[in-house]
Amino acid sequence: MSERARIGKFALLSMTIAAVFNFRNVVNNNIEIGMASATGFLFATLFYFTPFVFIIAEFVSLNKDSESGVYQWVKSSLGPKWAFLAAYSYWFVNLFYFTSLLPSILVYASYTFFGYEYVFSPVTVSILSIIIFTISTWVSTKGASWIGHITSIGSSLMLATSIIFIVLCGGALLGGVEPVTPITMERVTPNLNWKFMGTMAWIFFAAGGSESIGVYINDLKGGSKAFVRTIILAGLTIGALYSLGSLFVNVFTPREELTYTSGIFQVFAGLGTHFGISAKFIYHFIGLVMLSSALGALMIWTSAPVKVFFSEIPEGIFGKETVKLNEHGIPVRATWIQFFIVIPLLLIPCFGVKDINQLLGIIINMTAATALMPPLFIMLAYFNLRLHKDHLERSFRMGSRTFGLAVTGMLLVIFSIAFVAAIFPEGQNIVLTLIYNVGGVVVFLGWALWKYNKYEKSIANTEK
Repeated sequence: MSERARIGKFALLSMTIAAVFNFRNVVNNNIEIGMASATGFLFATLFYFTPFVFIIAEFVSLNKDSESGVYQWVKSSLGPKWAFLAAYSYWFVNLFYFTSLLPSILVYASYTFFGYEYVFSPVTVSILSIIIFTISTWVSTKGASWIGHITSIGSSLMLATSIIFIVLCGGALLGGVEPVTPITMERVTPNLNWKFMGTMAWIFFAAGGSESIGVYINDLKGGSKAFVRTIILAGLTIGALYSLGSLFVNVFTPREELTYTSGIFQVFAGLGTHFGISAKFIYHFIGLVMLSSALGALMIWTSAPVKVFFSEIPEGIFGKETVKLNEHGIPVRATWIQFFIVIPLLLIPCFGVKDINQLLGIIINMTAATALMPPLFIMLAYFNLRLHKDHLERSFRMGSRTFGLAVTGMLLVIFSIAFVAAIFPEGQNIVLTLIYNVGGVVVFLGWALWKYNKYEKSIANTEK
């Protein structure tokens, strides 16, 4: 047994579920496509989450002598340029994540302190979000690592509360309670239209997190066989939690009443009212849990991705001052560059929308769409690995060469369709779509490609 093998199967199982499952994703997808999201979640956990973890595990096994990260994984298959684009895309996706996280913090704070949603205009939401982001950027450069403990507590409480919700709703149904929205095969069966395919991007985004789990294959007691069994069990558990949550979310609260801002509070309040618990207490409690988790996530995601990206890529692509670390190990200039990039992303969507729910719908959709890009890069790298470099030695493989190519090919097709459907969502203003969705992707990826080509030319000139 390797000296590194120190994580037990139950620990990995718990870590996987905590990293992936979020009840808010259940509510958001229920608002979009109703109970059909239950089928979507089951499909995503079985045919995306599980095989993608195995892909990551194989890359970790291939790069066992290095501290594996996205850059190294993709580089080992496709070379440094594609590796740079893949690592850049992970940081790039995080920029859009802020646009959905920051407005949500305002809602959570409102419920925590007031017990109801204080309604702001979209412009006010964007301005307050910028103020919050300014503070979080400043704090994150000071090495506030203690925030991670708050995030862990908040996430664990949310997971426990979600499981209690599923158990109590299931018990109520078994006890003869008639759901306000009947659970029928017709409602659970998805309508395979453009809107559903776009919403699958949300579901894939919700089922993400594999890259943070696959890296533990070398640390698990029992090796690769134990890893495979544990991940399959974790995938089934996550699929069951998401699917059951999607079925039960309308037991006490109809889908038509749910909103992006307050949906999770409405759902828990409906359950609480049935069991005689004050809705006001539910609002304060869920608000506190969500706020603690969101604030911790904001602090971590403000500094961690920018630190990883700017420290992982080759020296010389960015200036020395940009990547220079302070005494807390944070690239301060790069963190503030990130801040100034996020500002227009917060402001652009607020113009031309009537309320915060429409605003959240737009930015959640864009966050989910861009979140598909990093996995697409990794899948392309894996497909090339099995197609052209399958001879490379590694201790773990996702089945035979043919099986690996078939699974990855299927994932690439599904992800590509979902990505396009999310970039061009049904019913969204075409001008906003072209400027924000298409323009955002083209400008950011185009800049990254230009930056790397410039770096290659400078290397070539140096070698002459």
